Amino acid sequence: MLSRDKQPKVPPSTAPQVPRAIETIIGPNAYFKGDIQSDGNIRIDGIFEGHIDVAGNLVIWETAKVIAEISANNISISGAVKGNITGNRVEILRSGRVWGDLTVKSLILEEGAYFRGQTMMHGEIEPPLIEPPKKAQPQNKPAPSTIVDVEAKPVEER
Repeated sequence: MLSRDKQPKVPPSTAPQVPRAIETIIGPNAYFKGDIQSDGNIRIDGIFEGHIDVAGNLVIWETAKVIAEISANNISISGAVKGNITGNRVEILRSGRVWGDLTVKSLILEEGAYFRGQTMMHGEIEPPLIEPPKKAQPQNKPAPSTIVDVEAKPVEER
């Protein structure tokens, strides 16, 4: 039997992975100007100007107003953003508004979302070749048979 003090320890490699919670929040009454760099997840509810570089996820809440160059893994926008955005997955929700260019692998726009800018998708997917439709080949039908008389006909003498 195990006592309370001697609980079996699970090695870190086999421990279940729990999604990381948001570690940093810029509240709705806050105004920040500068650079943010983080390995964790960030949520912005207030006003931010500058540069954002996040290895985790970035949530821009409905009350947020952000003027920044943004780089993050996954970005969810329901507030206002002015600036270029680079990320794996960008989601602009129905109350979200974005003015800037996106460089993404995946883009989701909810109905009612506003986006003004250009989108560049990562990846080297080749577009399909555009060729005219091929004409239908006639089926291999035997040619109509011609009956040939192979019997020799006598030659008339004159």
